[in-house]
Amino acid sequence: MNNRQKGITCIIASAFFFALMNAFVRLSGDIPSMQKSFFRNLVALLFAGIILWKSKEGFHYEKRYITPLLIRSLFGTIGLLSNFYAVDHLLLADASMLQKLGPFFVVIFSFFILKETVRPFQIGAILIAFAGSLLVIKPSMEAASLFPSIIAVIGAMSTGVAYTLVRYLTHHGLKGPKVVFFFSVFSCLSVLPFVICDFHPMTPLQTTYLLMAGLAAAGGQFAVTYAYTFAPAKEISVFDYSQVIFAAVLGFLLFQQIPDLYSLIGYGIIILIAVFMYVYTREKKDV
Repeated sequence: MNNRQKGITCIIASAFFFALMNAFVRLSGDIPSMQKSFFRNLVALLFAGIILWKSKEGFHYEKRYITPLLIRSLFGTIGLLSNFYAVDHLLLADASMLQKLGPFFVVIFSFFILKETVRPFQIGAILIAFAGSLLVIKPSMEAASLFPSIIAVIGAMSTGVAYTLVRYLTHHGLKGPKVVFFFSVFSCLSVLPFVICDFHPMTPLQTTYLLMAGLAAAGGQFAVTYAYTFAPAKEISVFDYSQVIFAAVLGFLLFQQIPDLYSLIGYGIIILIAVFMYVYTREKKDV
């Protein structure tokens, strides 16, 4: 395979791992999102820590990185907790699709934080994507699904801020494993008081599910990191939406979940807009 094909393979593998992570989170049952987040990030912390320990990078952080790292970690933690809550209360595919609004928020926050230019077509694409998300959210439906849908969108917005800061940090020379390690430490420490005060005893099976969720998340992180070393984002990022397909299949096989027609139409709109932005951006960069 050439590098582009390797990149596509890795980004699809990443999408599968993250869909699998959400499935394991749901399988772990009625456990607080804080507790699920702690175990998920504990595994990522160990993996990133081992990589830094074996590398020449070490655990030292320059002072100029601390503030953006703290902001990235705060919003990343909010995004993670929101995603876990949505996974527990929505169809797996719906939660995954709403999570995929994150890249559209990256465009918005890149304008405010990184001072990047936002073109009119991007604004139009974002508005259409949000319209598609309303078909998934179905705001006129029962509040039982509306509230977790709103939480999922808040999570996608928080993820957008976090990813924008990741772009800032990596563009300014900070390596990926150091970003992951800092975020994992921050997230574990920030939820630890809640876990201690409201710890829910877990069965061996629930513990196994959460550890598997952490392993799947680590696999997703490594796969996406390798993906973008093989090929630029403009060539492979759209394949990340395959996570929705994996989530729909896992949701059907494990939980007998079937998205309704409105959700399917919403998926189609959001994915088509993502493909449009991908093609348009690639053509502009190739000119």
